[in-house]
Amino acid sequence: MESGISNDTTFRIELPVFEGPLDLLLHLIKKHELNILDLPIAFVAERYLHYLSLMQQLDLNIASEYLLMAATLAHIKSKIMLPTPPIDQSDDEEESYEDPRAELIHRLLEYQKYKEAAEQLGGRSIAGRDVFGRGSPSLKSESSAPLAEIGLFRLLDAFERILRRVDDRQAFDISVERISIRDRIRVLTELLRERRACSFDELFENNHTLYEFVVTFLALLEMTRLSITRLYQADFNSPIYINYALLDADEPTLPPASDGD
Repeated sequence: MESGISNDTTFRIELPVFEGPLDLLLHLIKKHELNILDLPIAFVAERYLHYLSLMQQLDLNIASEYLLMAATLAHIKSKIMLPTPPIDQSDDEEESYEDPRAELIHRLLEYQKYKEAAEQLGGRSIAGRDVFGRGSPSLKSESSAPLAEIGLFRLLDAFERILRRVDDRQAFDISVERISIRDRIRVLTELLRERRACSFDELFENNHTLYEFVVTFLALLEMTRLSITRLYQADFNSPIYINYALLDADEPTLPPASDGD
């Protein structure tokens, strides 16, 4: 992907509320079906840096916590690569040896526990989440379970799959007349207002250049941050769907235009 491809757009996407470095590590563990108690640090570090590189190329704002975690992974990797203690060492030396991954694994397990608890609470109805009636039976829904909301890293996976299906020559043919993220939001809003929902892939059907693909993706992130859209997925490997979250009478509040808009 061409470096700095989104620099000519009218505003930069800021994602402080999406997800953090521990979310990215848990995403990698789930995606690649890794054993959280026996993390392959070299592999995880390589994939983690790949995501950071993609986020930087998309001009996403990367919090310092991501870079600190990258340094932590590199430090753990270097400690693992050190020679193991000799077999004939004393018992005291054996007992003093500690797995360099132990602290990180403990943090991941704790974070995973509280994240899952928060997701379960967030999925409850307001009555069951904030108000607890004494002796009231739990409500059972007759309809099918809703699709789960998804986060940034699954979107990055889906976007990479989109780009891999694009012809390289066509994708890098950057057009002179470039649409801004703000203009793309207007186009996508009109599309979703009419259709109410569509798949992730359908958003990119009329894109022809790498720039257009990137701007569409960044526009979707901004629309989701502004609660114009909601993103859902049945399970980890299922298609992503986008729902229009506003009522017909509502007008989306777009970020202010820059001087060049």
